[in-house]
Amino acid sequence: MLMSKIAVVHDNFAQMGGAERVAEEIYQLLPGATLHTTVALPQLLSPGLRNARIRTTWMQHLPALKRYFRHYFLLYPLAIEGMNLSDYDLIVSSCFGYAKGVRKRAGAVHVCYCHAPMRWVWRYDEYSARAGFGGVTQRLLPRLLSGLKRWDLRASRQPDYFIANSQFVADRIKQAYGREATVIPPPIDVSRFQIAATTGDYYLVLSRLLAYKRIDLAVAACTRLNRPLVIIGDGPARAQLGKLAGPSVKFLGWQSDEDVARYAARCRALLFPGEEDFGMTPLEVNAAGRPVIAYRSGGALETS
Repeated sequence: MLMSKIAVVHDNFAQMGGAERVAEEIYQLLPGATLHTTVALPQLLSPGLRNARIRTTWMQHLPALKRYFRHYFLLYPLAIEGMNLSDYDLIVSSCFGYAKGVRKRAGAVHVCYCHAPMRWVWRYDEYSARAGFGGVTQRLLPRLLSGLKRWDLRASRQPDYFIANSQFVADRIKQAYGREATVIPPPIDVSRFQIAATTGDYYLVLSRLLAYKRIDLAVAACTRLNRPLVIIGDGPARAQLGKLAGPSVKFLGWQSDEDVARYAARCRALLFPGEEDFGMTPLEVNAAGRPVIAYRSGGALETS
């Protein structure tokens, strides 16, 4: 009896966040599967992903990937469609942007776990308003993204089945692509979090520092009220957030999973000020016995 060949495809492994943890879990749940992506920066990934044999594309050879991987957004569709997955019977894509566009052979099955439709395409006005784009970028980007939006619509026809991480995302998949999606919440490793005997006098943010995540609201509030705030994570918004922050705000950058668990267990509360598609971090901090102050929207409404 022939065994089915399985490919797991993720957009890119150029950062470590919730989507990457989900992709890792999908890969581990499918013994014998091969793991594919456009680009990978192993030094930024979890130990499990660093030890995996990740198959990349020609984009891996582009310069300064760590700094500019987002700037190459028009090249990802070419790299995704150029993946040769003709040997595989089952393709499982983990997609926040491009991976759903992979091509399959006749008779193969493609299941897409969709973290969200492309935020920078389908919610451009909201995304750009907070990104601080310059004048030239503001004029050129909508024209470039119009073509990417057309590609994204075509790509949404490739999967045989869609899975969404929340009903909030399932509704957006229906609105953007006209496709139905089954809701399966993402896996969360709560075992690495423990309840501490004592708590500290600080609020906590655990996040990539991206404009749409609205970390600026947490920084502004804690600065104005002179409340201690610890921010763990990094990203393009770091410099701007630093300008807003007063002396009560500390930026720790990326920390190990062990240090994250330690800070989570002792915080007064997690601040979660943005609209997220699901939001794994609040449940992780809840597993450490600590409360969450979240913006009343998006996936947070389904887990509160």
